[in-house]
Amino acid sequence: MAIGERIHFFRTMRGMTQKYLGLLLGFPEKSADVRLAQYEMGTRSPKAEITAALAQALDVSPQALTVPDIDSYIGLAHTLFTLEDNYGLTVSEADGEVCMKVSADKGKDAAELLQMLTAWKAQADKLAAGEISREDYDRWRYHYPKYDDTEIRASVPPKELSDTLVEAFKDKLKTDD
Repeated sequence: MAIGERIHFFRTMRGMTQKYLGLLLGFPEKSADVRLAQYEMGTRSPKAEITAALAQALDVSPQALTVPDIDSYIGLAHTLFTLEDNYGLTVSEADGEVCMKVSADKGKDAAELLQMLTAWKAQADKLAAGEISREDYDRWRYHYPKYDDTEIRASVPPKELSDTLVEAFKDKLKTDD
């Protein structure tokens, strides 16, 4: 799906008119709707700073707007072939249905893709079980990885802070004398 289609999708999902969104972006009132129509129709492509502003106004990640061009089945197939080449995505059969799978032993990129798909499945499972609303699920998807809590990230304080804390508590620290 091209960026214009994504802009249109999120704009209508948010109940915004082209004029309203154009005004949010700071376009003149006379041309705000025309400019948005040009983006949505694909006759004009937004520059990076406009894409970032669109994403903010639409409350999505910029990456949610700039997905690969999959607006044809052939384009989608080639996107999947690229995922096979770059990330180890494979097509197979399970329980009589065609499915795609990723083997983490295909390398670091495959492991990263598998981790992302696992996080996605966890959210989809929560939605299906009624643990989260469709709005929560969509927020997770459209801001990925902002709300992904499946990966544990360690936060390390700056060295200056660490040194200050050590100095402040050095008399309380045990030393091996």
